[in-house]
Amino acid sequence: MIEIVPSILSADFAHLAEEISRVERAGARILHLDVMDGHFVPNLTIGPPVVGSVRKATKLHLDVHLMIENPDRYAAAFVEAGANSVSVHYEACRHLDATLGLIRHAGAMAGIVLNPATPVAVLEDVLEVADYVLLMSVNPGFGGQQLIPYVLEKARKLDRIRRERHLALPIEIDGGVHRENLAEVVRAGCDWIVTGSAVFHSSDPQATVREMIQIAANATAMRV
Repeated sequence: MIEIVPSILSADFAHLAEEISRVERAGARILHLDVMDGHFVPNLTIGPPVVGSVRKATKLHLDVHLMIENPDRYAAAFVEAGANSVSVHYEACRHLDATLGLIRHAGAMAGIVLNPATPVAVLEDVLEVADYVLLMSVNPGFGGQQLIPYVLEKARKLDRIRRERHLALPIEIDGGVHRENLAEVVRAGCDWIVTGSAVFHSSDPQATVREMIQIAANATAMRV
């Protein structure tokens, strides 16, 4: 099933509980939380205390995306704070298999993230031990960027691989997705559609999520 996954990076943190409630009422079942350390990416965002506060405000699935150096040091703390899934960058992990195992041992789904210029081929030997794959469709660090078109071909390649191997592996995409390009993203094979600015910077986030859910549902039967 296609999931529209609002990213709180673009939400109003002064009214975060209310912002979350809006998208939850609209039908969102997963929230995306971006963690940035100012080293792996040129931005600083949130830590485990904020994830813990979000956990108290909602029962939604919390999808935590670690854009940090040394994710092994912090991943378990985010699971303890309430994360249901934690993804780490291929580019940041020296021992990716061990990192995925650490996340699972802590009690969460373990995902792998690829930056736009990292080819899908690097995952050939590790897909069977991942719970999901997140494709960055912008260069990580800041919201509001435009989707990089060639990432959709990466999604198509990954979709073909998982079909050939019969893997129940959700493909997540993050960056530059909005109402106008959503159908194309879904048809490329993406299942978890992260969207931040398109939702929280709209005049009515609740209505926007509902509209995106409908667009995604209509596009599902037309995948290529």
